[in-house]
Amino acid sequence: MMLGYQLPISKIGRCGLALLLPVAIAFPTQVQTATAQSSGGNRPLTIRSDVQEYNANTQVITARGNVQMLYPSRQIQATAAQAQYFSKERRIDFSGNVYILQQNNNSIRAEKVTYLIDEGRFIALPQSNRQVESIYMVEDSQVSENPAKPAPKTPPLKRSN
Repeated sequence: MMLGYQLPISKIGRCGLALLLPVAIAFPTQVQTATAQSSGGNRPLTIRSDVQEYNANTQVITARGNVQMLYPSRQIQATAAQAQYFSKERRIDFSGNVYILQQNNNSIRAEKVTYLIDEGRFIALPQSNRQVESIYMVEDSQVSENPAKPAPKTPPLKRSN
């Protein structure tokens, strides 16, 4: 059972329901945008998508279709098929071809990712029979100190199919 608002973009402008939502929402012609702000410093978190729903009882925003999230204060950008922002729990659940780009060009690719805002922690899950991929930029001080010494060999990757 779905409790909340679900309006096509073309009807939202006519209804003026955006004024009833407790978050600032802008409605460009093709994509909806929701901006949520935390009480501890008013740092915007912007979510753009084809369709968005807000449930006033649970205070959950659900964004579907070409979801793009921008969280500048945490230096995080994300794309997914769907995202849900749980304002009470301070959590964002992404699903469907999730790609998250973090500061210093670190990234995560997965089917589902949960971002725990207060902990600054990501929990990523793959599609069935797949793996999560993370890329982390690691500063390797040993390479610059002794470039003549080769890196140790790593064992071959064993896949569990």
